[in-house]
Amino acid sequence: MSALFSNFPLWSALLAIGIAQGVKVPITFFALRKWDWKLAFSTGGMPSSHSAAVTALTTAVGLVEGFDSTYFAISVVFSIIIMFDAAGIRRHAGTHAAVLNLLVEDFNQLIDELKTMRVKPRRERAEKLKELLGHQPSEVLVGGWLGIIQSILLYYLLKL
Repeated sequence: MSALFSNFPLWSALLAIGIAQGVKVPITFFALRKWDWKLAFSTGGMPSSHSAAVTALTTAVGLVEGFDSTYFAISVVFSIIIMFDAAGIRRHAGTHAAVLNLLVEDFNQLIDELKTMRVKPRRERAEKLKELLGHQPSEVLVGGWLGIIQSILLYYLLKL
């Protein structure tokens, strides 16, 4: 059990997730002048916690195992896939959700109009989909740098 608690790459990655999720709230406040505490527990937004986690993990693996190790190579490839997915596939899924939400609005308006005509629709109302799924490339980049910097700082702070 003590090996789990002394696993620097694991704790560095988890800390990076916490930091990235935590700073989403003040970043959004400064950008939009509104507090949205749900962002601390949601996907998407600035910075990417996915990117922060995998770059912190990769950096920590490199610092602990060596940047020429097989573990580091595996972690780099894993990180690239995760970051590509966050900025590509998941971002496009969010775009699709936004388009579908326009259709949901039209559908719900039609349902409301049918009810005013005393026509009973087969379905009451449709719920909107979550749109903030993925990340803009800049959010992935900032999350990636956050993970690298945090992991290096933590490594040298713990070494002292």
